[in-house]
Amino acid sequence: MNRVKDMLKAGETAVGTTAGANSEARFLAGSGFDFILFDTQHSTDDIKGLARAVSATRGAQAIPIIRVGDLRPDQICYALDIGAKGIIVPMVNTPEEATDMVKWCKYPFEGVRSSAGMRGEWGEFKSYREYMDAVNEQLLIIPMIETQEALDSIVDILAVPGIDVLLVGPSDLSINLDVPLDYTSDTYQAALDKIGASCQAAGVAAGMFFVPPGISPAQLKDKGFSFFTLPWAGWASEGIGKGLASVR
Repeated sequence: MNRVKDMLKAGETAVGTTAGANSEARFLAGSGFDFILFDTQHSTDDIKGLARAVSATRGAQAIPIIRVGDLRPDQICYALDIGAKGIIVPMVNTPEEATDMVKWCKYPFEGVRSSAGMRGEWGEFKSYREYMDAVNEQLLIIPMIETQEALDSIVDILAVPGIDVLLVGPSDLSINLDVPLDYTSDTYQAALDKIGASCQAAGVAAGMFFVPPGISPAQLKDKGFSFFTLPWAGWASEGIGKGLASVR
């Protein structure tokens, strides 16, 4: 029901890309990526406007994940109601905020998510209770770590039941560590080491919203990271170029 969650539990690396309301979501979801990340924080898309693009991923390999703009129950509910299989919330700085996020993502009695009927592609169920339990188990819950406050509280945040991935917001983290966009600095690298090690100790996957300049996915994997969002346009152009060259 959620192949990315299964991959991460098995210690595998999940690789996705970003898309928007006007992207070729169906093509991207079937191109080999594990997830498609729809962003509503730093884009012109609103959550409900993504309904068609999210629906286009149904039955494809990649699952839809939505980043909401803020830690709010209404935004989380909207994203889940259009079929998201993963929720990302930015700037989760305390265990209390992480607890709220989990609570708003899950149906009773693990949470307080409001019911709007069976939503998303989760399979077939004998009862509505069985459906809710399956969604509670399979949904990917992904708070973002982007501040010194969150870094200081990382052990307590990771102790909150229900968190699957702790996702670094690379630029905001660097800014809040007072090394803006200096991703190779000792300060930033030490923070990544702490995040990777803390996540491994807690049994939670460590992820990067994007791979920063000067750092490779291989280096991040060595630090314990296993969840990446990578750009697709360059790879697509390379593939198109190879296809045209084979004809010409």
